[in-house]
Amino acid sequence: MPVAPLDHRTTGYRLETAYWLAKAAQAAYLEEDTARAALADWGFEEFRHVKTAHTAPFPLSDTQAYVAASDKMIIAAFRGTEPAQIRDWLTDVTTPPAPAPGGKGYVHFGFHQALADVFPEVRDAAQKFRTDGQSVWITGHSLGGALAMLAGSRLYFEEPRILADGVYTFGQPRTCDRTLAMAYNSALKNRTYRFVNNNDIVAQVPSEPVFTHVDTVKYFDAAGRLQDRPPLLDGLRDKAKGYTADMFAPASDGLRDHSMTAYLANLEKNLG
Repeated sequence: MPVAPLDHRTTGYRLETAYWLAKAAQAAYLEEDTARAALADWGFEEFRHVKTAHTAPFPLSDTQAYVAASDKMIIAAFRGTEPAQIRDWLTDVTTPPAPAPGGKGYVHFGFHQALADVFPEVRDAAQKFRTDGQSVWITGHSLGGALAMLAGSRLYFEEPRILADGVYTFGQPRTCDRTLAMAYNSALKNRTYRFVNNNDIVAQVPSEPVFTHVDTVKYFDAAGRLQDRPPLLDGLRDKAKGYTADMFAPASDGLRDHSMTAYLANLEKNLG
């Protein structure tokens, strides 16, 4: 069943909006010209691609993002990275955390560094394109989900104090400590939707209690059905179903569940 075109006047939470923001997050993996063409097909006349090499020692070689705008809507999308790569440096407990946006707690140093090199250009593009009070939406998958959440924090807690209309993330890792999570939830809880697909391995790192997730979670169960956070025992049973779905490769379930393709397939299933 075809999904309706993106409604640039959308407000609040809609599953159709989640689908298109997942597509926008997927487009962050594309080459600049290909991503520009895709967003133009969706009605976004303005486009700025940001790619910056890291200036300090860091496991990732670059961070990429784009900002696209129509006369009603602005989307900022951040690119993710390979699951094995992000898992390796997220489980490195020797790196001290970095100060969070607005001085509200701490964030994983890797996310802080990954965002630092691109945020000024992303912020400036959003300000330049926002000529008539357009709504602002931020999205990303994997590492990109963490950067989307932190970008939403910086836009609100620091200058220019833009309260994003929506922050939609897919397979986002734990990003910050409880201090920032609480401040973020107070400001953006009803504007943020963190999609988690069953046993997605990246959504389970880095470890608690140092790092935690922000609300609100939208969970795909082992059958791909979308629901709010399940009760603890039900969630554990459902994760077990996912692990046993492929008896020949149970360990790979967390990697399969992390793929952007899997998130989009589940969104389409729930829209059907």
